[in-house]
Amino acid sequence: MSILVEIIQGFGAIILSLINIYIWLVIITALLSFVNPDPYNPIVQFLYRVTNPAYRLVRKYIKTNFNGLDLAPMIIIIALQLLIVVINSLLHTL
Repeated sequence: MSILVEIIQGFGAIILSLINIYIWLVIITALLSFVNPDPYNPIVQFLYRVTNPAYRLVRKYIKTNFNGLDLAPMIIIIALQLLIVVINSLLHTL
């Protein structure tokens, strides 16, 4: 039974790492919005393709534009941090 627990904890660690990477992608995309990068740059296109679905989901249910400041990245980061806490607590109870 302990092998199964270790496999589950390993997958949990991978999921936590992917969530942390996505948080950094959201932060980078939010910072790029201040400098208005070249939209034809492949890196910028990748960042927008990866983060725009989450932005659309948040903007669909919550008004995120306050006086020209978009709060969607902050809402996404807070939600992902809460998800990290839940996953960590579930993995530590195993």
